[in-house]
Amino acid sequence: MEGLIMIPMLRTRGTSMPSLVDLFFGDDFRPSLISDTNTGTLPAVNIVETKDDYQIELAAPGLDRKDFKVDVDNNTLTISSEKELKNEVEGEKFMRREFSYTSFKRSFSLPEGTDGDKIKATYKEGILKISVPKREEAKEKPARQISIS
Repeated sequence: MEGLIMIPMLRTRGTSMPSLVDLFFGDDFRPSLISDTNTGTLPAVNIVETKDDYQIELAAPGLDRKDFKVDVDNNTLTISSEKELKNEVEGEKFMRREFSYTSFKRSFSLPEGTDGDKIKATYKEGILKISVPKREEAKEKPARQISIS
């Protein structure tokens, strides 16, 4: 089956409602057939929702903290990176130059109830971790019993 491209799809169980991940990521979770990177791949992303925040982990080994740019604009979180590597070797009768460019850009629509002003990011051991906190009113409240008078 040469030329067949498989695109991962998320499905919700037993409902026609879109999943929270679909709402959070929109079309960015499913990579397009035409990528804007020169390698044709985008870094893998994991998303976890906790009671207090959304945690995004982006696998990007070989990059440095200074190679990333994380922006929030109009409720859209954008993660991008651009890195240029130069490898020059000079000998007695030759000179070889090899240039390598790596870049990517991913944008995510933030769900209602997130606090874009308090987003934090860290980079350690090839993983960029971004914490998108929920506003107090969006956090799940514990169940309580109502007394009947």
